[in-house]
Amino acid sequence: MRIAIASDHAAIELKAALREWLIEEGHEVADLGPDGPESVDYPDYGYRLAEVIAEGTAERGVALCGSGIGISMAVNRNAAVRCALVSEPLSAALAREHNDANVIAMGARLIGRDMAVACLESFLAGDFAGGRHQRRVDKLCAPPFLSDRIEPHQ
Repeated sequence: MRIAIASDHAAIELKAALREWLIEEGHEVADLGPDGPESVDYPDYGYRLAEVIAEGTAERGVALCGSGIGISMAVNRNAAVRCALVSEPLSAALAREHNDANVIAMGARLIGRDMAVACLESFLAGDFAGGRHQRRVDKLCAPPFLSDRIEPHQ
């Protein structure tokens, strides 16, 4: 699988470890940066990652920053991308199964290498369940933005 990975300066060590693990697992990895520890702005790398996913250059993405929060917000600005912030494998699996997430975000200051690998492994192994989840994913891709278009709870 072709996987793109990006981070900010706070997560370059975790990014390097995950890139190495992905390559060992046989994946093709596009490292979108940064390359060094100099301070950078996470939105720049989140937007770059989202663009690569949206254009189909990579099938899945991994977004990393100190907490995972900021970069996940940046990635999710692109309507073609569904990025889930995860910190354990079950959330990573459910992000794929229920939400058809194509990117996961993790916080390098909050999660260790082994847990990050476990999350990534779970995320990559999962498939989208479709069915009742499809209409919800469709709404994520094209939100109605009108309160009168919200369906009543069933």
